[in-house]
Amino acid sequence: MNSVKHPLPSIDTIKSRAKILRADLAASNTPISHSRSLELISHHMGFKDWNTLHVKIGNRPEISPLMLGSIVTGKYLGIPISGEVVGLRAFGGGSRYDVSLHLAEPVDVSKFDSFSAFRQRIRCTVDRNGHAYSKTSNGQPHLVLDL
Repeated sequence: MNSVKHPLPSIDTIKSRAKILRADLAASNTPISHSRSLELISHHMGFKDWNTLHVKIGNRPEISPLMLGSIVTGKYLGIPISGEVVGLRAFGGGSRYDVSLHLAEPVDVSKFDSFSAFRQRIRCTVDRNGHAYSKTSNGQPHLVLDL
């Protein structure tokens, strides 16, 4: 049987889950400590204990919504696109991404009938939702990815 590997959530996400578990159990008159709820979450995720899970994850930021080599869709300058993520760098604590895309089909970024400017590789800084910080003259993001 093939098992699908899912990326591990961040430590902050696991701690949040443990708080929710602890609150739910307290509401049903079964109070537990926060450390016990971390142990239960760790066991549920297939780890021996919280320390083992903590070491496996390390202190890294939340999983990126983008992955190198993945195929993404969206709009570039309002034009529908599809392309491969060929470059990716997270910064700002994982809240921003410098992303480079190789588009499946080049797009003409010129609005003039008498001139064409085709682009097949684009680079832009986007937020966690895939929206570019740079905007067109009408206020729309240059790049909007469907994440």
